Amino acid sequence: MHTDRTSTTRFAVPVDAALRAAGWQPGRWDIKQAEIWADALRDHVSPAGHRHSVFPAAVEAWAEFGGLHITPTGPGRQVAPAALHLDPLHGLHMARTLGDLGRALGTEVCPLGAETDSQALLAIDTDGRVYTLDHTGDWYLGPDIDQALSTLIAGTEPTRLTAG
Repeated sequence: MHTDRTSTTRFAVPVDAALRAAGWQPGRWDIKQAEIWADALRDHVSPAGHRHSVFPAAVEAWAEFGGLHITPTGPGRQVAPAALHLDPLHGLHMARTLGDLGRALGTEVCPLGAETDSQALLAIDTDGRVYTLDHTGDWYLGPDIDQALSTLIAGTEPTRLTAG
């Protein structure tokens, strides 16, 4: 094809290309693997007694995008695009941190994966909003997984979460 558009309108072309190169396709749905992750997170208790919240928005995101290693190409719009590994077990030992973020946001938060270069943790809340947590702070990536992936893969500057 010699056009700027592919057959999908869900994602912009560069985002769609990076997702497909990672093995994603429309209709991808591995609920069995998502349930394995859900059980692993539910069964984990930190030494201090912190537990993970697991809810439908997280399980649905894992079923569609879980396991993907996404490596964007190109310079990024505002920041370098993020290489991603969408595996919630990156956040297995972050139950307290995610619980604290959830309380601050007035929701529950569950791990989604990691930015492989920075080890920033990706997380999703009960409404499907997506965040990243790194050594510099907590960032809002978008109102849903599609927007969050677009932000990360396209290299769009995320919004910093502020206290209060």
